[in-house]
Amino acid sequence: MQHLIVTGDPGIRKGAIINYDGREQICFAIQRQGDWHGPDAVQLWCTIGTEDERETFEKREYVPNWLDVDTIDAESLDVIQANNELSV
Repeated sequence: MQHLIVTGDPGIRKGAIINYDGREQICFAIQRQGDWHGPDAVQLWCTIGTEDERETFEKREYVPNWLDVDTIDAESLDVIQANNELSV
């Protein structure tokens, strides 16, 4: 599990499936930053991980401040499914 900061808006929402770092990852949570007073482009601060890490995320069995953080441009993000409606 890790944090991913996406510069720009690729149209993903909570539950989206992306291909990042050579693996399919799920966006467990997304916070949208920069709409009012932020940088020129919106940033999406995502908590991503694999399906095996879903239970760990839901039970909050991790320390958010200790997760690795990466950044990527929205154009470079490989979106498989923008919104997974089954994941609520």
